[in-house]
Amino acid sequence: MGRAFEYRKARMFKRWGNMSKTFTRISKEIIICVKASGPDPASNSRLRVLMQNAKAANMPKDTIERSIKKAMGKDQSDIKEHIYEGYGPHGIAFLIETATDNSTRTVSNIRSILSRNNGALGTSGSVSFLFEHKCIFKVHNKHGVDLEELELDMIDAGAQEVFPENDTIIISGEFEDFGTIQKYLDEHHFEIISADFEWIPTQTKELNESAAADVEKVLGKLEEDDDVTNVFHTMVAKD
Repeated sequence: MGRAFEYRKARMFKRWGNMSKTFTRISKEIIICVKASGPDPASNSRLRVLMQNAKAANMPKDTIERSIKKAMGKDQSDIKEHIYEGYGPHGIAFLIETATDNSTRTVSNIRSILSRNNGALGTSGSVSFLFEHKCIFKVHNKHGVDLEELELDMIDAGAQEVFPENDTIIISGEFEDFGTIQKYLDEHHFEIISADFEWIPTQTKELNESAAADVEKVLGKLEEDDDVTNVFHTMVAKD
């Protein structure tokens, strides 16, 4: 199994760990998506996937519908996505994804969290070169599927890794190939359980238990911020 899979398995920041936080994140993503491409999932493929993500996270249907309606409201605040880069304790690099209607507030909060924990906010490009942007799909495995043949077909569609995980199949590829991979899965009637974008580190730093705890503390503080939707880092904890 590839590096993208192993990183996802080992990542200490549990993005699905807090249900209310997960619902807030998905709601913001739906609002941004609907504003950009409309409320009809039949013609908005990204919205279709986000609705699958919401279902996988057990998000109530009426909460999903409220997010779509909110995006169509004239008085809805303009929520935008921003990525911030910086370093935490022990030289661990952070990529911090946010969705906010007040970037001044958001960057101030992130700067404060990092600076108070032996870190610092960086400039654009200061750590992003340490990561690769990937799309990762999780789909239901279909009866009779030949995984070797599927992998070859998926590679033609832009995938880089295809492997089974229990009763599902995990597919990863470059960020730019999200659309072609999704199109293949839709056309071949694979049920998409979830689809997301991940920043996978190309370089990692191994820390002992004490140092890793320092980094986890910062991750926890960042997770508590309502504007932060995801955090990626270069830490690997020693076994």
